[in-house]
Amino acid sequence: MRESVSIKAMTDGAAIDVADDQILAKQIIRGLMVIREHLGCSLHEALEAFATRYEVLRVERPDDFVCSRDEYGVGFYS
Repeated sequence: MRESVSIKAMTDGAAIDVADDQILAKQIIRGLMVIREHLGCSLHEALEAFATRYEVLRVERPDDFVCSRDEYGVGFYS
C-alpha cells in the first residue's frame, strides 16, 4: 500500500496539529477520530500518526501534558 502525502507528513512529525489538543488532554480515542477524519486514513494509520505526533509533542511541549509518560496509555488497549 502506498502511503498518502498527508499521512507521511503526520507520521514524520510535521506541524499537522489537528489532534494536538486531544493528545495533550489524554483523549486518545477522540484524537484518533480527529486524525482519521482529517486524513481519511485507516485506524492503523491513525494510531501510527497519533503515536508519532505524541512523541513530537512530548519533546516540544512537555509541560502541556496532563499526566506523565508512564500514566498516559493506562487503560487504553490497542
